[in-house]
Amino acid sequence: MPSEEATIAQRALRPGVVTALVGVTLAAWVLVVARMRGMDAGPGTDLGSAGWYLGIWVTMMAAMMLPSATPMVLLFSKLASGSTRRPDLATALFVAGYLIAWTAYGLVAYGLFRLVRGTDPSFLAWDRADPEVTGAAIAIAGIYQLTPLKRVCLRHCRTPLSFVMHHWHKGPGGAVRMGIEHGAWCVGCCWALMVVLFAVGVMSITWMIVVAAIVFAEKVLPVGERVAQTVAVVLVVLGIWVAVAPASVPGLTRPGSEMKMDEMLPPIPVLS
Repeated sequence: MPSEEATIAQRALRPGVVTALVGVTLAAWVLVVARMRGMDAGPGTDLGSAGWYLGIWVTMMAAMMLPSATPMVLLFSKLASGSTRRPDLATALFVAGYLIAWTAYGLVAYGLFRLVRGTDPSFLAWDRADPEVTGAAIAIAGIYQLTPLKRVCLRHCRTPLSFVMHHWHKGPGGAVRMGIEHGAWCVGCCWALMVVLFAVGVMSITWMIVVAAIVFAEKVLPVGERVAQTVAVVLVVLGIWVAVAPASVPGLTRPGSEMKMDEMLPPIPVLS
């Protein structure tokens, strides 16, 4: 975040809003860890029923994305306190709008997953070509990091003051609209990083933490734009690594690895 934006965010601090954001984020992480522990099946992890997936996806987005959206939420809350009688409600509606944008992304991703699963292409089987497909998805996400669209979206995410100056809307409906608009810029900035999460295993707590940390660094830290460029190189290298030698990638769960390990165990002798 530029120094001017950091100063504005500091002036916009409202202890109650900060406490609420921290509480919601921590609660979301606790729920995610509790519900997803032991569910990481690596690339191609089944997403379950639509209802279950939607609930866990919204919780994931609250856990992963709210920390990076905090400067924007704080600035909105500060301005809302001078323009509405119920600034806390307006702030909650803004956050709801932000999560609506990410929910829409999640539903599109779920629909595409079900479409691919429905066709059941054999080339997506892990023991045939899935490492190459997974690696290609990660590398493409890295290339997107260097595109003009990524830079534009990241710039909007990193400059809350500019956003509110050009996108301010009054009333409860305006708060939701602003949240959706800001969330849309965030989706444009981070959709490829979420593709990486889907590629390596969307139920992996480890990869969730890694992606959340990257998003926070890009959007909040003063060196965020350089972080995005560095991540681009890392993702391309990681994509090649996954495609060529997936078994050596730390933290990557290989589908069916447990089954293969069982097959490698010597047979138990049967006493006659």
